Amino acid sequence: MSDALAAGPAAKGRKRLGRNRSLGSHSQTAVMKKNYPLRFLVPAGAVLLVFFFVPTVLNFIYAFTDWSAFKTTISFNGFDNFMSLFKNGILLRDLRTTMVFALCVAFFQNTFGLILAVFLEKDTTENRIARVLFFIPVLMSALAVGYVWQAVLQANGALDQILSFVAGRTISTAWLGSTTWSIVIVSAIQGWKWAGLAMLIYLSGLKTINEDVLEAAEIDGANSWQIFWKIKFPLLAPAVTFNVATSLLGSMNGFDTVQATTAGGPGGSTEILNLFVWRTFGQGLYSQSTMMSLLLFVVVMIIAIPLIWYLRRREAKIL
Repeated sequence: MSDALAAGPAAKGRKRLGRNRSLGSHSQTAVMKKNYPLRFLVPAGAVLLVFFFVPTVLNFIYAFTDWSAFKTTISFNGFDNFMSLFKNGILLRDLRTTMVFALCVAFFQNTFGLILAVFLEKDTTENRIARVLFFIPVLMSALAVGYVWQAVLQANGALDQILSFVAGRTISTAWLGSTTWSIVIVSAIQGWKWAGLAMLIYLSGLKTINEDVLEAAEIDGANSWQIFWKIKFPLLAPAVTFNVATSLLGSMNGFDTVQATTAGGPGGSTEILNLFVWRTFGQGLYSQSTMMSLLLFVVVMIIAIPLIWYLRRREAKIL
C-alpha cells in the first residue's frame, strides 16, 4: 500500500514532465513556423516551376510533335521523331559515343584524382600548394579549358613544338584528327579538368581513416602497397561511390569541352548527345532536338538508378 502511495506522486510527476516536454516541443515547432513561414519558399518554388518543371514537362510533350522553325503549326506525330533518328543511325551513333565518352571520363577523372590524393596526402606546405594548383582547372570555364587544349593539340601546336625540340626534327601531328582516338583524348581533357575535385573527395576519405589501424598494419609487417590496397582503398568506398557516380553521370551531360576541342568532329566521331541537341535546335529542328534530350534523360535515369544502388550496396558490404 505504501509502495503504491509512493509511486503515485512519482507517476504523476512523470506524466506532468512528459506533458511539459510535449508542450515544449509543440511550442518550439510553433516558434519555428512563426519564424520561417512557408511563404518564404514561394520565390524558390517559382524559379523551379518556371525554369525546371515547366520546361521538363514541355520537353516530354514537344518530343512527340513535328515542332520546327519551318512550320507555322504544331501537331502530334507520335514516335516519328524517334524512328527517324533510329533509322538514320544518328541515335545509336551518338548514344555509343556518349557512353564511350562517359566511361573514359570516369576512368581518367578517378584515376588522376586518386593518384593525386595518394601523393598529396601528407599535410606539408608543398602538398598544400600542389592541391591548390591542381584544383584551379575545376574553377575554370570548361570552354576556356577546351580552347586552350585545342590550341595545344592542333598540328604544329604547342605540344608538337615541344616534341620537335626534344626530337630535334619537325613533328606535326593532328592529335584531334583521328576518328578513333579523338574521343579518348577529349575524355582525358575532361577528366583532367575535374580531377582536382575527385582529388579533394579522395583526400577527405583518406583523412577519415584511423591512424591506429594503419600503425597496426605497419607493425604486422605490411608494406605501403599492401596498406593502400588492403586497408585504405576499401575504406575509400564512400568516396569512390560519390566520384564514380558524379563523373559518369555528369559526363553524360557534357558539352563544353567537346564543343571547344572538336565540335563533334572529325566525321561526327565525337558528337555526343548534347552536341546533337544543340546543333539540331540551332537548325530549327526543335522536335528532334527535344526527342534526343528526352532520350538522354531516360538513358541517364536507367544508368543512374542501378549504378548508385550497386555502389551503395558495395559500400555497405565493405564498411
